[in-house]
Amino acid sequence: MNPHLLNRVVIVGGGTAGWMTAAALGHLLEGSPTKVALVESEAIGTVGVGEATIPPIIAFNTMLGIDEDEFVRETNATFKLGIEFVDWLEKGHSYIHPFGDFGRDFDAIPFYQYWLQRNLNGEKDDLFSYSLMVEACRREKFMRPITDRPQSAYAGINYAFQFDASLYAAFLRRFAEGKGVERIEGRISNVAQDSASGHVQSVELDSGQSIEGDFFIDCSGFRGLLIEQAMQSGYEDWRKWLPCDRAVAIPCSRDAFPIPYTRATAREAGWQWRIPLQHRTGNGYVYCSEFLDDDDAESTLRANLDGEPIADANRLRFVTGHRKEFWKGNVLALGLAAGFMEPLESTSIHLVQTSIARLLTHFPDKRFSQPDIDAFNARTLREYIRVRDFLVLHYTATKRDDTAFWRHCQQIEQPDELRRRIAQFEQGGRIFEEPNDVFGTASWLAVMYGQGIVPQASNPLIAKVAPERIDSIVRRIGETIDNAASDMPTHQQFIEENCQARTVS
Repeated sequence: MNPHLLNRVVIVGGGTAGWMTAAALGHLLEGSPTKVALVESEAIGTVGVGEATIPPIIAFNTMLGIDEDEFVRETNATFKLGIEFVDWLEKGHSYIHPFGDFGRDFDAIPFYQYWLQRNLNGEKDDLFSYSLMVEACRREKFMRPITDRPQSAYAGINYAFQFDASLYAAFLRRFAEGKGVERIEGRISNVAQDSASGHVQSVELDSGQSIEGDFFIDCSGFRGLLIEQAMQSGYEDWRKWLPCDRAVAIPCSRDAFPIPYTRATAREAGWQWRIPLQHRTGNGYVYCSEFLDDDDAESTLRANLDGEPIADANRLRFVTGHRKEFWKGNVLALGLAAGFMEPLESTSIHLVQTSIARLLTHFPDKRFSQPDIDAFNARTLREYIRVRDFLVLHYTATKRDDTAFWRHCQQIEQPDELRRRIAQFEQGGRIFEEPNDVFGTASWLAVMYGQGIVPQASNPLIAKVAPERIDSIVRRIGETIDNAASDMPTHQQFIEENCQARTVS
């Protein structure tokens, strides 16, 4: 047996990040010599106010062997086919970023290139009507993909979830403890470090109990109890690109059947989220304190709720960016302890998930290989940068100049890689997926086009295709999607028949 195997992994902090990590490690280390413990205090609240996700979370649940219907019931979840962006390009305009492709490729050429050439030929129509996910959102429909018929329009259905973050953490806690993870209650008052290496040796609780470990995973939230306060990793501030630094959240009663998508509505100094769950609706206003004070932000949010408030307002402060070292010594940060990418595209849980996946491929022993740590940090940083650029696109590609905040956004200097992507799309309709892209071609297409970036030309290979054939291809795809969306069950019907939560009033 490897004498350098870890004896104990200690996760500091619960919440979504902590219990996702505990569930994954508990599952994969079950029966091994390495034990897992999680330290959290019920006296310390978590940031989670209702979470929306993106499709890769399905892979996480599958890895753990979680039954999806049970998961949906236990977390009061709904299904999510995309995100609607309201008033982002200009007031009165909206579009949906769908979790799925547009149309179907022909002759190795993306469908949207045919649609684009058809529009350049003068046949103007709506790009978004060629997405089954968008049409399902518009009609409030949902079903899972049909996997045994790859040519079916339903084979490409792609979805995620909207759920109660506190219920999700509790669900994962039960799972993790069932796999042998030890939960330790208490508030950490001191961190002991080795004088030579700087590695964390133990954490001490207010009660005086000392908890030793070989490897520590910091899920302590914004404060970064281990990665920052002990290991002094440092923080890279990205507010010059993403200026919002505050949020206020208020859940409200459900006013109608939940819809299968999240809504992000641009406001005076930021944007408002709306996350429909089975039992309530999650709402929040993400804003920039330079242009709006906290009380006015809360008043705006309250004025735009579509149900009665059912809890006090939760006010949050943050700095968009990341730790300069996500993993330093024997401490690795996950979740808000690692960095914060505002929730505009529902990437917070995904970044936890991908970091857990990277941890598993770089799982250490007591020697803590520096090349492995460097590789983890480099790959994580690339992913954060890709997400950052995608978020910056929403703010900077806008015609809005009606408030000081939006005029400021128009002046933000886009990162070089984002400028290149936009130029390639604008000049020739080209979109190239890059390594570590969280969002693929369809996502970039939806948001660039939805934010008013219109290509001036199509792929030159389209020139060989007769206009009549282009028209036929596009029309046929449109009819197929329209028919498929019509035949789907409603979102509410699907939930009632498969995964109705027990606590819905």
